[in-house]
Amino acid sequence: MMLAAVLLAGALACPATGLSVAVLGSGGPIAEGRAGPAYLVHVEGAPRLLIDAGPGALLRLGEAGVAPESLDAIALSHLHVDHAGDLPALLKSANFADPPARLALFGPDGRGLFPGLRQHVTALISERSDVFRYLADWLAGPKPRLTITEVNSADPDSPRETLLVDRPAYRLSAVVVHHGVVPALAFVVRSGGQTAVLAGDQSEFSTGFDTALAGSRPGLLIMHHAIPEGPGQPRGLHRPPAQLGEAAARLGAGQLVLSHNMKRALDRQAEGLAAIGRSYQGHVTIAGDGQCFAALLPQ
Repeated sequence: MMLAAVLLAGALACPATGLSVAVLGSGGPIAEGRAGPAYLVHVEGAPRLLIDAGPGALLRLGEAGVAPESLDAIALSHLHVDHAGDLPALLKSANFADPPARLALFGPDGRGLFPGLRQHVTALISERSDVFRYLADWLAGPKPRLTITEVNSADPDSPRETLLVDRPAYRLSAVVVHHGVVPALAFVVRSGGQTAVLAGDQSEFSTGFDTALAGSRPGLLIMHHAIPEGPGQPRGLHRPPAQLGEAAARLGAGQLVLSHNMKRALDRQAEGLAAIGRSYQGHVTIAGDGQCFAALLPQ
């Protein structure tokens, strides 16, 4: 009960004004005591977007008192289980809404071993699915209740922002990143002069991301802290800490929040923070589940 109370308090501690992001899940993919990556974007105190839906996302939303059907959209950075595993559970929960819920879903297109978002969802919940066919009503009829939009992920070396949502209160866009052979995206949220960048999983080869957002001065940059410095790490999938610092410096981030924290990186966090500090002198936080961070106005 005490842990749940702490998480509840943290997730609801977002400011009542401006742009902020609650880190619902700060871990993954190994069972190391944290939920998988999931981020709840608040605009003027209201939860509007869920970015990624790793295992535990539905639990954390419940602890925060947020119903999935109340969101404007869900955006998935890529279709690894630790980032998308709770999507069927979120749709099942939203099916209890009255009147029936409608949701927008964004994610990458397919390449190689990885299907695109539409094929992925259809395999899970369509009337032809062999998995969760009983959720097929989300895709039924001429106007499905779940609208699926894929982002072209073909060129992570020279990406540009792709606008996904344009509302008076905020805008959501995607930037293609390099994550090995996996089609993957970062997301940018802008509202009232504030910017939050959720970098997603990206490798040391994601220099296109740095170029696309260079000098954008996000008040909040969330990057993934999955590997430590040194040889023997999967740098074709993730950035080491030194590169996290270089990216934060190039973007001109007001603060850097480290999420997707894995034990192998946390065990060497002092070394990692020192490596980040060689390029980036701003404030760095290692996130925990339930913490909320405001996207500070640029200084």
